Amino acid sequence: MAIGTSGRLVIEVDPDFKKDLYTILDTDGLTLKEWFLRAAREYINKRGDQNIPHDDTEHLGNQKK
Repeated sequence: MAIGTSGRLVIEVDPDFKKDLYTILDTDGLTLKEWFLRAAREYINKRGDQNIPHDDTEHLGNQKK
């Protein structure tokens, strides 16, 4: 698994899955990035890793809106 240093995550998913996900996120008023950060933070917290920062805002970087 290649892990770069840019801060970007790239995954390939089924186009229908992508469409469904974006539709549901839009209904909930979330961006993919917001949803991912919440889900990833919850996953990390469940694993019990206390060495990773808990403030998601420090991971937002330069957002384009």
